Amino acid sequence: MTEKIRSLCKKIEVKIRKFNEIREKNSEKFKVLNTAIMIIFPIFIACMAEINQFKKVGSFLNFALDRPTVLLFNFAASGLIFALLTAAFRKGWLSAVVQSIIYMALSITELFKYNTNGNHLILSDMKLFKSVKSLKSFAYIKITPGLIIYCLIVLAFLALIFYFNPKIPRHKPVKRAITAAVCTAIALCMIVFPGFYNPVYNFFKLDTTAANNTFLLNEKFDNNSFLAFLVQTASESYANRLVEPDNYNEEYVDGITAINVDETSDFNGGKKPNVIVVMSESFADFRVFDKLNVDDSYYADFDKACSEGISGKIVTPTYASYTVRSEFELMFGLPVRGLNAPNMPQRELAEREQPALAQYYKSWGYSTAYVHPFQSSFYSRSRIYSEFGFDKMIFHDDIDGVTDFTVPVEHYGTYVDDNTVYNQLLQLIETTDDPMYIHTTTMQNHQPYDQGEDPNDEFGNYLTWIQHSNEAMTAFLNKLKEIDEPTLVFFVGDHFPSLRGETSVYNQLDISGDHCKELYEQTYFLWSNYDADFSTVPTEKFSFFYVPYVIIDVINAPHDAFIEKMDDFMKKIPVYSVDYDDGTPDNTELDVLTYDRVVGDVMSPCPIPEEILETSKGD
Repeated sequence: MTEKIRSLCKKIEVKIRKFNEIREKNSEKFKVLNTAIMIIFPIFIACMAEINQFKKVGSFLNFALDRPTVLLFNFAASGLIFALLTAAFRKGWLSAVVQSIIYMALSITELFKYNTNGNHLILSDMKLFKSVKSLKSFAYIKITPGLIIYCLIVLAFLALIFYFNPKIPRHKPVKRAITAAVCTAIALCMIVFPGFYNPVYNFFKLDTTAANNTFLLNEKFDNNSFLAFLVQTASESYANRLVEPDNYNEEYVDGITAINVDETSDFNGGKKPNVIVVMSESFADFRVFDKLNVDDSYYADFDKACSEGISGKIVTPTYASYTVRSEFELMFGLPVRGLNAPNMPQRELAEREQPALAQYYKSWGYSTAYVHPFQSSFYSRSRIYSEFGFDKMIFHDDIDGVTDFTVPVEHYGTYVDDNTVYNQLLQLIETTDDPMYIHTTTMQNHQPYDQGEDPNDEFGNYLTWIQHSNEAMTAFLNKLKEIDEPTLVFFVGDHFPSLRGETSVYNQLDISGDHCKELYEQTYFLWSNYDADFSTVPTEKFSFFYVPYVIIDVINAPHDAFIEKMDDFMKKIPVYSVDYDDGTPDNTELDVLTYDRVVGDVMSPCPIPEEILETSKGD
């Protein structure tokens, strides 16, 4: 048997050697053809990446006729990358394989991402690559005949290149290094230096309009196509990167917070109520769109809760995805706009103890908990949120079969049933002697919405889940009425749901980048099982990040100078969000305070004991 294997291996070795000899001859025999292949390849792969996300060749050709200069930009960028790779590898086929993998992988990711949530791919999304295991649970991944055909065409072209084996002339290493350095420098200049890339974008007539919300961003994608969009938004993201404000210093921060405050408080007569913040995944009231004729029955329980407490509209910092933006604003009481509105603000934070709202509650004698029925590794929550002042963090990992839940876990659709989450909250309250501050971010209503009587009726399935979620919430509130502990509940959806890009209900609505405010407004309610005083709750719309101060005023908790200043901001600038209204000018004081507390040295009044904060800074 061993002898047969050796014989087979030798035969294979001989055939490989003979094939490589043919390839070596092809390198010299077909020099003109190989030169043509090397010139054509960057154009070919750029076209294939675009055709793949256009889905149809005809659509791509229409774009090429309408926006030829953008296509020329794509070819130039592709040629630059190919030149860099060939300088590094000196083998045409290897350079082509590497670039093909990169281009097609990005194109396929864009295809799936937009089909999943109606948002286009930007390079900063690559930060989620480590969470690909989590992403698979809610991504719409559909392998179509077109996708297979386009990938096969690319593979056929790569086989052709491999067979004819084009080679780069044997330049000295120094010359190759210079070529690679020049290509790299040009690529970096396209991202880093406006004085370089702005004239280039203007020359090729790329759309460089500032896109302050998802819909404007999608319109820019339509004008720039996939590859040019990736490059332009990368340079835009770098230009908007968070840097230390020029006036960030202790004197300026002290001046902002130089407020006389009476820090005493009796918590409405000495009773510290439990405070439960429920951020319901993808919960939204679609009745704001009359055109959809949504039946009130889906929201009957939600309306009942609103009537028992107080409700209104608040402005979320995100749409369809990036839950962590809403989470950040509710946990910190600070605007993501103050950090230049990153998609994932938790990645901007300094690695130290953070003065999140949980820290205040701890300083007031509360026990604190964060509950999220999903993987602890997604968005690096377990690592990052461990510095927010939570005594307990409870996660649930379906994929690995690991859970921190101490109540029976049930599912509704793909994810953990809201009933399970509410049962966990009740158990925390019942088994903890101290009053509790709990933030929970649910998962039940997260996409995909293909589970129901009609897998293709995505919106119908979503509304069914919303109704189930509302029923669970009503059961939870009824149980809170029975316990002998004052409890305040704040409930809001993090954002409108992600619905499929080309077939979503959003396409039935007259939504554009300039007319999409309804999708950044969320209905909330405050509810209590005791006689809470809601007279201080604002009647007009306000941003998510003011919610913690609204709650603090309702429970009559102590104020420090920072809280007092934020209350003042809430009166003067109730909405501070570029996604919702980019007409509101930047507020330097609010931006500096945001930077100070999450990135800087925490010079503003802070609930964290100084010795703990200083120790965490030194770690």
